[in-house]
Amino acid sequence: MAVIDPDPKRLPEIMAAIPEDTPIVMLNLLRFRDVAEYRNGPADYSGKEAYRRYSQVALGKVKGVGGEPVWMGKGLAGVIAPADEHWDEVLLVRYPSRQAFQSMLADPEYREATRHRTAALSEARLIAMQER
Repeated sequence: MAVIDPDPKRLPEIMAAIPEDTPIVMLNLLRFRDVAEYRNGPADYSGKEAYRRYSQVALGKVKGVGGEPVWMGKGLAGVIAPADEHWDEVLLVRYPSRQAFQSMLADPEYREATRHRTAALSEARLIAMQER
């Protein structure tokens, strides 16, 4: 089964495991659908376009909580990975704290925009990391 969105049942436990008041970096691994798929059916544009629509809102919200994109690039090849694993895009986003990230997740405009993210992706990973 594809994983795209956080499990709402596990999210509080996951957030509690991330240290408070310390910067975090989120590693995003993204695989796009050929055609964006919304709840009411397919769109007439690609998953990459749907993700661009999400990003238009998300980037402002990231900056609004004091975060910043650190790096973005195209996935080329899994050197140490299962043979069939590939990612279309990789993104690193730094947030000043777990609280800042959670504040963004709670923002109503951000929450509305996530429908484009869900429609865009066939598979995703979001991994919270702490800098050393």
